[in-house]
This record gives sequence, C-alpha cells and structure tokens, in this order.
Amino acid sequence: QVQLVDSGGESVQAGGSLKLSCAASGSAFSSYCVAWFRQAPEKEREGVATIAFSGTRAWYADSVQGRFTISRDNAKNTAYLQMNSLKPEETAMYYCAAGPSSGFCTLSERQYPYWGQGTQVTVSS
Repeated sequence: QVQLVDSGGESVQAGGSLKLSCAASGSAFSSYCVAWFRQAPEKEREGVATIAFSGTRAWYADSVQGRFTISRDNAKNTAYLQMNSLKPEETAMYYCAAGPSSGFCTLSERQYPYWGQGTQVTVSS
C-alpha cells in the first residue's frame, strides 16, 4: 500500500515556474512508476509525465516536452515535477500517481492504483 501527498501548487503568472512535490509512504514506492496528471475544469484528466522506478528514464506529453521535468528521490520517497514557462491553459489540479511498471511506465491512468489528493496550479495571464 502506498499513500501519496501532493504539494507545491499555487498561483503564478504566465511564463513562471513551479515545482510540485509528491511525498509517499510505503516501501513499494521506490519500485513503482510515478506519474503526474492534471485535470482542468470541465476537461478530462491527462497524463503529463512519468518516470521509471530507477529515475533514469522519463516520458512526457508532447505539450510539456522541454518545459517540464519529472524527477524522484527514492531515499526521500518523493517525486517532483518542475514546471517552467507555464501557460494559462495549464491551470488545473495536478495529481501524482504511483503504480507497478510491468516493464513500461505509461501515461495511462489504468497503470496507477495510488493517487495523491491533488494540488491546484493557477496560471494567470
């Protein structure tokens, strides 16, 4: 069993940066894929980035490639999402999620049984 607590969301101006954190409890975290998702009002939840258990490989949605960086520190049971050059349309609730890899880390929600409570990011123009 893994429990996740998201934090770091706040209001920021367009072009600004934020770093989200995902603190986990449970020893299994270090062997799981970790992903970040976001959901804007009246929109479906979408995958943003995911990282392998080792932290050596990461994958990104096209919309954030080159601006967002996902990372993790297994010694601290924590994952991060560094977001740069934020845009107003990226205003959303951001969630971290964790789940077993079965060989691949994907941006499919079905891979992730464990979810944080979400942290709100608001980007103003």
